[in-house]
Amino acid sequence: MHADEADTDEDLVLRLLRGQFPQWADLPVRRLESGGTVNAIYRVGTGLTVRLPLTSGGARTLEREAYWLPRLAPLVPVPIPEVVGLGKAAEGYPWGWAVHRWIDGEVLIEGRADEPARLARDLAGFVTAMRAADHSEGPPAHRGKPLAAADAETRGAIEQLRHTDEPFDADVMLAAWEEALAAPECPGEPRWIHSDLMPSNLLGAGGRLAAVIDFGTAGLGDPAVDLIPAWNLLPPAARQVFREAVDTDDATWARGRGWALSMAVIQLPYYRQTNPVISANARYVIRQVLTG
Repeated sequence: MHADEADTDEDLVLRLLRGQFPQWADLPVRRLESGGTVNAIYRVGTGLTVRLPLTSGGARTLEREAYWLPRLAPLVPVPIPEVVGLGKAAEGYPWGWAVHRWIDGEVLIEGRADEPARLARDLAGFVTAMRAADHSEGPPAHRGKPLAAADAETRGAIEQLRHTDEPFDADVMLAAWEEALAAPECPGEPRWIHSDLMPSNLLGAGGRLAAVIDFGTAGLGDPAVDLIPAWNLLPPAARQVFREAVDTDDATWARGRGWALSMAVIQLPYYRQTNPVISANARYVIRQVLTG
């Protein structure tokens, strides 16, 4: 997926564990299929996972996650990752890496929720709990700047899509983007946000939200960013349930729609040949934004 992506496999994970966490070195290791773009994930035994960042950018978030996850965990209504070990570069692998507790649940897929209204309310509960967290300190979120900061990259991606066989009207996408940009900026102080509530970072079980994972982008930013599941996951009827449960104003909702569109149009040309999960989700988002 990335030009500077590290090569990883089960044997590498075993060697890293043997050298740094020998108490887990005899457990079976298998790579998990994932649409993720930042880490390679390996299940270790039945109770652990190893996350190996694919690029140097992903590696920079590990220590920040290890610091903030235990502080956020008591504040949110669903499980989030628990770091049980931080590894160092070794065995030819160039960056730090992490060992997490295993969390049960199935990765959610856009438009396929068993009980979408129930899931929408669960998501709203997580989003509102995050934004209610103490924001007197905290790092800036990955998407912590105003929506306008994404303007050049979003317009460039739409122009790229104009010259592909993707079935989207670039002028309609630009009009939707400009409508989002016209919304007033966030009037208050930045709040805690996850900043990457893609379906691949959401686990479900029994029709409910079971966990939220991958907090590498979390920090302080515009609460609108965490509204993106309305378009990248939920069907239209549940979108309204989510909006009512998350209790947001028109301007914030418009910015959230803009963030969803921006992320999708940037992801699609980048991943359309390398990551079918992300590219399928990007197409879903664009359709939802342009028709809803």
